[in-house]
Amino acid sequence: MGLVRFAGVNTAAASSHVIGRYAIYDEIASGGMATVHLGRLQGSVGFSRTVAIKRLHAHLAKDTEFVKMFLDEARVAARIRHRNVVPTLDVVNADGQLFLVMEYVQGESLARLVRMVRQRGERIAVAIAGAITVGILQGLHAAHEATSDSGEKLGIVHRDVSPQNVMIGRDGVARVLDFGVAKASGRLQTTRDGQLKGKLGYLPPDFIRGGPVTRAIDVYAASVVLWELLAGQRLFSGENDASVLERVLFGEVVPPSRLNAHVPRALDDAVLRGLSRDPAQRFPSAREMARAIEGAIPIATSSDLGEWVEGLAGATLDERQRKVTEIETGSDVHPRPQLGEIVVSMPDGSAAAQDPADGTDASASELRPRSERTPWSRRAVVAGLVASAVLGVFLLARRHGPAAPSPTSAESVDPAAVLAPAPPAPPASAPATPAAPAVEPPAPPSATPVVSAVTKPAPARRPGGGPRPKAGCAPPYTIGPDGVKQYKLECL
Repeated sequence: MGLVRFAGVNTAAASSHVIGRYAIYDEIASGGMATVHLGRLQGSVGFSRTVAIKRLHAHLAKDTEFVKMFLDEARVAARIRHRNVVPTLDVVNADGQLFLVMEYVQGESLARLVRMVRQRGERIAVAIAGAITVGILQGLHAAHEATSDSGEKLGIVHRDVSPQNVMIGRDGVARVLDFGVAKASGRLQTTRDGQLKGKLGYLPPDFIRGGPVTRAIDVYAASVVLWELLAGQRLFSGENDASVLERVLFGEVVPPSRLNAHVPRALDDAVLRGLSRDPAQRFPSAREMARAIEGAIPIATSSDLGEWVEGLAGATLDERQRKVTEIETGSDVHPRPQLGEIVVSMPDGSAAAQDPADGTDASASELRPRSERTPWSRRAVVAGLVASAVLGVFLLARRHGPAAPSPTSAESVDPAAVLAPAPPAPPASAPATPAAPAVEPPAPPSATPVVSAVTKPAPARRPGGGPRPKAGCAPPYTIGPDGVKQYKLECL
């Protein structure tokens, strides 16, 4: 039997939290400022789209100064359009919630991928590290060059480039995240209590000392990321923030080739130039550093980078994709019937999708998985079909029998009278009395479908015109325990 579904049933929405036109689902990441969730944009005309929603923590969403700053910066960040930047689609401030809506990327953060490599005791290939960093730098350059509607430079600086804010997709593309969040959080944290909070190991000395905010800050941070990918360890680490800060300001930076013999001298030079303590000695732009890396080593292709991600996080991504599929197949607010279904209007005004191959529909109490439904509804359908067939065969048989006194339905005809023994036949010398023409009873009105049957030969008749009763057919029915006559099919 076909599968019966109600139009509008939403199995996934029960676990979601709806704010405005967004349904927010499972958490997929968390950090000091926010949590990231799977989400669904629900349009008013059936349009929907899976997104990533970054919800800021409640204490930040309640801070009026921060909210204003965050909204301004996020609107500016939405101007960035580049394949190496996760697009900002929307910013929402409603119901006490403040969140950023971003494009959903089927991939994993660079921080998690690096952790997986270390857990396996492996090292990231130089070509892979170079491809990731080139992607980061290209995305940063697009942000640095972003302009307003009038063509003016917006002066966007990320200020929080780190492995946590880089996403590597299954498509082999490295993307930078959170331009608006990073810039807004930097302003809030430096103006509130005079303390510099954040990922100190990726901040350049000139910024820590209060220097101007320029693109050189992001070039430095990307260079730290590249050094760590090549060396397989943190560049600036310590027991506490004070020790990390001291090493950033005064610590020696060794070439990554000292820790990885596969790093060529030309790549050493590019990394050390990007890590210069003097911002004027760094690359003038992120694009210039990307070109230097591409000139120093052959970087991995997008296919190679995608396979690297699959090898490390394939199982995790498959599980996440399963959740996305559940959301996408169950979160449509106004789903249309599937191909091959018929919309059936219900008495209460609702609509049910009915499969023509099934011929049945489901009530609201039957909205359960098919494996959990009771078989009684199927038995009732089968019993109804059998009863319709019996009635149809009986009526066809009556077409060849003697006239009955104006029967109006099958229940008004007494089978015992119809099949009673006929009077003795007259002697052979007597002329046979012609039988009266049979009067065909009118077909009773019925809502059941017409049952077709193969025409049977006319039953043998007695000289008096009555059919001969078959063996075991007197009477042609049995009385059930409930007092209902059940006619024998072989006697009809």
